[in-house]
Amino acid sequence: MRAALFTALFAFCVVLLAACSAKKAEPLPPGSMVLALGDSLTAGYGLTPEQAWPALLAGKTGWKIINGGISGDTSGDALARLPALMEEHAPRLVLVTLGGNDMLRKLPEAQTRANLARILEQVRGGGAQAVLLATPRPSIAGALFQSLSPPPFYAEIAQERKVPLIEEAVSAVLSDPDLKLDQLHPNAEGHKVLAGKMFDALRKLGYVR
Repeated sequence: MRAALFTALFAFCVVLLAACSAKKAEPLPPGSMVLALGDSLTAGYGLTPEQAWPALLAGKTGWKIINGGISGDTSGDALARLPALMEEHAPRLVLVTLGGNDMLRKLPEAQTRANLARILEQVRGGGAQAVLLATPRPSIAGALFQSLSPPPFYAEIAQERKVPLIEEAVSAVLSDPDLKLDQLHPNAEGHKVLAGKMFDALRKLGYVR
């Protein structure tokens, strides 16, 4: 019994030390160019550009954030327009928030995974860092019980590609009916909350001082 307890405690300490020693990103100073690549959740569907989270996050960080969100975009659509965005803006960081429309249209998960992987590869190949944001799986039950959650493939891709993942921010906002414009999109207050959650997550990752 003591041996088992010691083994479990030792394993816990190893995990804890590994987490504590994980290298943080270098902070991006104010004025840094950042690209927010996404769909309507990034574009700010139903709102003004100033109300969408990229503009709000720019105000919190001092970064120059390009809103590269287009309503209705799938991961494949975003992949197709990414090279031009990278060439035009030369961002140091790309925030990738995609996959929701893939799931709504019931596109094959393997296709979505491949597109996201290629996006992350292109970002890295363009000399930028990437952060992946998970989008919740559409669910009537999840919406009803205010407990939407992302599918596992986001965490798997982030681990495979060795990029940071902000897993729960979008799900938390879309699970709260008071923060929603409709069943799929945050309202103005939802974008404020999302920007705050992203700021906190990016600070923990080291991108923000």
